[in-house]
Amino acid sequence: MIANKKEFYTGLAMMVGFIAVLIVIFLPVFKGNNGLEYLDALYNSISKGSAYYIPEVREANSAFAGKTVDLTLPMPSDRAAAQSAKLYEAAGARVKINGESLHVAGDLGRIIESCLDDADAMYGNDSETLQQKYGYSGKQVIYNWWSAFKLMDKGLKAGKQFKEAKMVALVEKKALECSYNYFGIEAKKIGGSMGVVTLSLVFYVVYTLWYGFAVMFMFEGWGLKLEH
Repeated sequence: MIANKKEFYTGLAMMVGFIAVLIVIFLPVFKGNNGLEYLDALYNSISKGSAYYIPEVREANSAFAGKTVDLTLPMPSDRAAAQSAKLYEAAGARVKINGESLHVAGDLGRIIESCLDDADAMYGNDSETLQQKYGYSGKQVIYNWWSAFKLMDKGLKAGKQFKEAKMVALVEKKALECSYNYFGIEAKKIGGSMGVVTLSLVFYVVYTLWYGFAVMFMFEGWGLKLEH
């Protein structure tokens, strides 16, 4: 038995409207995408626009120009060793492959600079340049750099070269991971999309309250009360 019909049907109407808007959100009416896909792409673009740290990493790397490293990297496979060898050779390092093991000796600053050049290309969605340079996909190039730098980080720490290890870790996080994760996304500044961003945040708050009040009115109209 409905205790308060006006309140119940107000809540019911709000719930029907909530569901109708939800259906529209999941329709491909936002430039060919549904609402969630459109906003996800927008926020990813804005995020990429504010996550370009490569110039800062280059500046930090200037302190390591001329510092040599001599490391043996236990690669996960023969293929990984062969592919990663090309990266270090392009950076002017001396490389020797022994099965799955890769021995690298060279200028750390120059190695990092070459790595940053590749990361910069991928951040700009230019995979073709790396494909031509190394003979395999740009994403695999960045992944191989990241994997090799993980091993370098471990080896440098084992040799008590902690400053060098910290620099290598910085390249991993601020350059390689960003370039890999944001590949294919167009970078945008939030200023150019401030209206849409503001509207989406306001809509999220209003839509959440809309649902909450619809449920509350329906239950209270039905006669259910929250007692203390």
